[in-house]
Amino acid sequence: MLASIGIGRMISSLSATQQQGLLGAFLFLAPAVILSGFATSIGSMLELINPLRYFLVIVRGVFLEGTEIKQSLAQYWPMAIIAIFSLFATAWLFRRRMY
Repeated sequence: MLASIGIGRMISSLSATQQQGLLGAFLFLAPAVILSGFATSIGSMLELINPLRYFLVIVRGVFLEGTEIKQSLAQYWPMAIIAIFSLFATAWLFRRRMY
């Protein structure tokens, strides 16, 4: 959740108007969903920075395969790294815009 919030806030801090923000969110969301493994197989290097990929692996494991939370911990730490990076980048971009 924090990774997605960080990316959304980064898009909003880069855009000047609401229309640019919506277009930026669409330009991120469409490829992110397609490359997440939902519609295609996982095999691209771009998928390593996609938080939806890791979330989808967790959801499939928990709901369809019945895996426990402990078994899917390997999917949580990449999302945490993406969240930390995106939230710090958002704070930096926002501060830079304000000064």
